[in-house]
Amino acid sequence: MILVGLDQWTKGLAVAHLKDRAPAVVWKGVFEFYYSENRGAAFGMMQEKQLFFFLIALLVLGAVAYLMWKMPVERKYMPLALCLMMVCAGAVGNMIDRVSQGYVVDFLYFKLINFPIFNVADCYVTIAAASLVLLIMFHYKDEDLMCFSLKKRRSEPI
Repeated sequence: MILVGLDQWTKGLAVAHLKDRAPAVVWKGVFEFYYSENRGAAFGMMQEKQLFFFLIALLVLGAVAYLMWKMPVERKYMPLALCLMMVCAGAVGNMIDRVSQGYVVDFLYFKLINFPIFNVADCYVTIAAASLVLLIMFHYKDEDLMCFSLKKRRSEPI
């Protein structure tokens, strides 16, 4: 809830201070706060497919809920749980925008590489996805991840 709140707060700031204004230059030629209304997915793909994105977000939230339910309550799974929570926060943050406005507010722009404009929720999902890859490749062993299909959920505290 805190992450979703932070995402919505930053989007509110973007609307209040950037909408219908010139970009706020943080580092000339490198980074700007640049208001944009994204009616598509990442990089502006699939414009005006809000119902599709809403259903994808529900699917992601369902998958994360299932994984959290199956995850053993042990300290070693805390990084995995945090990554899954970040994915949920990103999905919910952008879903709130899609449902309430019909578009997602984006405002972070790396001008140096002309990277597509994004927001804090997108950062959550990107950081979580990269962290999940690293955790699965280098931290967890195959037997650590078998709990999601073979073992019953444990009820010991972390």
